[in-house]
Amino acid sequence: MLCDFEIRRSEEMPVNTENAVAALAALAQEHRLTLFRLLVKAGESGMPAGAIAQALGVPNSSLSFHLAQLRNAGLILQERQHRSLIYRANYQAMNGLVGFLLENCCAGADCAPAATCVTAQPERKSA
Repeated sequence: MLCDFEIRRSEEMPVNTENAVAALAALAQEHRLTLFRLLVKAGESGMPAGAIAQALGVPNSSLSFHLAQLRNAGLILQERQHRSLIYRANYQAMNGLVGFLLENCCAGADCAPAATCVTAQPERKSA
């Protein structure tokens, strides 16, 4: 499975220092970081709140708090589908944040190729 993405600042969702601090603060907690990574893994289809709670093993009240923190930081999106709330990672915000963090790397030169995610292969051991 390949998932290429370009690290760049989004023109539609500009990131400034205040936004970056809010996003990093939201991610600077173990459950929220795990939750965000779970939603990134879930992809564009996202996950309903109940499935997230089950996957993380956290009570609904705690989950609601963590989801609100990530939503307020703009890192996740929420959509109502009938009776369910579906949550998904906000890839545009994530790419904007990473782009902001790397904006001045390599003295402003284009030094990093697009990132590529590849499903991990088991490490082969030589005899």
